[in-house]
Amino acid sequence: MDFPIYKGLQKPLIYKGFQGKFIGWGIASMVLGLVLGGVVGSLTDMAFGALLTVGTIAGGLYFTSRQQKKGLHNKTRHRGVFLPPTNLTQYHYGKKEKDTL
Repeated sequence: MDFPIYKGLQKPLIYKGFQGKFIGWGIASMVLGLVLGGVVGSLTDMAFGALLTVGTIAGGLYFTSRQQKKGLHNKTRHRGVFLPPTNLTQYHYGKKEKDTL
């Protein structure tokens, strides 16, 4: 018997351009925007609450998309040239030290 093998199992889940863990980040920013806008809209002005809702959702999705550009596994990326310190005087290559005993 031959069984078909699905070859896409190792790829991250993609939904509306967001991959893997960033799908959850996008959903969280939308829920946070709706809750925050609803609470602020009920306590103050509905127009301000709606503006805050749209701003929070748009800002959260923009932040999520910028973080996704760095990759699924966020790594520290140092920029510049780094020279390791060398202290070769402590090593005595080819020389034997005298025993002081």
